[in-house]
Amino acid sequence: MDLDNQVDIQAVLDGLGQGVLVFDKNGRLVLDNLAARTILGTDLKLMRTEGWTAVAVFFNSGLHNPEETIDTARKKSLDSARPVRFHTYRAGEYIPCWAATIHGKNGDVYTMVTIDAPDWTIIQDVLTRFRAEVKEAVEATQGHINLINQSMKRLDPESKVDQLSKRISGFNRLIATHMYRTARLTDLLERLETLRLGALLPAVREETRKIVLEDFMEDFMEELDEINLIDPESEAQDFRGRIKTDLPPGLQISASPAHLTMILRDLLRNAIMYSMKASPVKIIASAQNQQVQIDIVDEGYGVRQKEADKVFQPFQRARQPQIIAEFGHG
Repeated sequence: MDLDNQVDIQAVLDGLGQGVLVFDKNGRLVLDNLAARTILGTDLKLMRTEGWTAVAVFFNSGLHNPEETIDTARKKSLDSARPVRFHTYRAGEYIPCWAATIHGKNGDVYTMVTIDAPDWTIIQDVLTRFRAEVKEAVEATQGHINLINQSMKRLDPESKVDQLSKRISGFNRLIATHMYRTARLTDLLERLETLRLGALLPAVREETRKIVLEDFMEDFMEELDEINLIDPESEAQDFRGRIKTDLPPGLQISASPAHLTMILRDLLRNAIMYSMKASPVKIIASAQNQQVQIDIVDEGYGVRQKEADKVFQPFQRARQPQIIAEFGHG
């Protein structure tokens, strides 16, 4: 079957969810699709008139590294004969794109630029949950403060100091729990915003340096005593005593200490909260072929097979009693 005679190429392109732009060797826009028109709006008219010159201005706006420009991606795709990933910014939003080289039947060379339409529904999900949590935290905290004030006003001269202290400590613990959970959601929002704006990779690159893993881990373990690693309502435990390390001596790695710390805290928090209180949690590092792998190994409760898919969805959790007993957002 002669596909060219059976299929309307423009109809195929208009059926794609990605925006598509095709330029000839002279930089003239010769083909676009419905998604590109939706994403680019009036900017597409200028690209049709000015060609690649307008495209370069549009896609390179806000970029400072020449290695990240659309022109560099175009050259790399031509040299490698493979699609090259790059990104652009539009209305403060990080948008993933691809540049690819197409060879026509008559020997002409074309450049195809595809524009993803990122789905940031997750941010709306987090904002919805964030608003609900903050509202609950504010109302509950205000209620606890009112109860504290009432307790102080109605203080019986005969009451013992330790009784009053115990009562107020209970209120403070509830307030601290609400603040901890609100802070966790705030941190999640900040991380998502970093991803949305494409700021994660530049930040990692800027902060990456050579570190001795043993020295880093020693400082990391000491810092665990100074932070609230697990939810305040979790059963009190000496989780530091459960953590064991197995690290090659003198091993050096290139990493961003801040981001490595963030990752290790997240994994350790999960390992500690969702495993038996006396079971060990191990941090193991191994090096091979210029790569270093760090494993967090625990004896967790596991996830039922029927729930394996949903645990990677926002705010979904496995339903085992041991897991539900611990606070978490999924």
